[in-house]
Amino acid sequence: MTIIIYTRVSTQEQADSGAGLNAQLDACRAYAKQQGWEVSGEYQDAGVSGTADLEKRAGLMAAIGELKKGDVLLVAKRDRIGRDVMLVKTIERMISKRKASIHAMNGSNDATPEGALMNTLMDGFAAYEVAVIRARTKAALGAKKSRGERMGKIPFGLQVDDDGVHVVPCELEQVVLRKISELKNAGYSLQRIANALNNQSMFNRQGNPWNPVLLHTICKDIDQRLAA
Repeated sequence: MTIIIYTRVSTQEQADSGAGLNAQLDACRAYAKQQGWEVSGEYQDAGVSGTADLEKRAGLMAAIGELKKGDVLLVAKRDRIGRDVMLVKTIERMISKRKASIHAMNGSNDATPEGALMNTLMDGFAAYEVAVIRARTKAALGAKKSRGERMGKIPFGLQVDDDGVHVVPCELEQVVLRKISELKNAGYSLQRIANALNNQSMFNRQGNPWNPVLLHTICKDIDQRLAA
């Protein structure tokens, strides 16, 4: 029996630091050595969510592809495989078809109904944690928006206030927005609007010419941008 080690972290910050990946890898290596297992490969997904679709999990798919009959995919924690119950079940079936298995250092690795139940409960709690985090984030963003505070990328037409927290209209960009609105209401196509703005040197925030793609995004909510 040979072992394939798989590690994963969700955020780019964790991926850049390497701390999370290194900690998982060290734990798996130590565990494999303790068990007398031969490690034949190590794969990782850095900055990839546990709910991401399989096509975004290049490291995991490569690890599964290396598994042979009797091999084991070793992870430090079961939620490294995934944080979506159906996704984890799909991954388990893929590994099972290769006559291999998953061994999570914090899970049940017994091929019994009780072991399967424990792992299913762990998968459910992992998915629950993701849902709670998303709900809290959505509520926090909603509260910030209601207070007029800064949220992520500042839309064209707005700027950060002197307090560094709130957003207020940017007069220079508001002039451009008013021109876009005027041309849009006159029936101009996005390409004609872009041409008109560029001819008048009314460029975007980066000082670059306008194009229909950029204008399409702005025109979708231009009234709200102007109202701000």
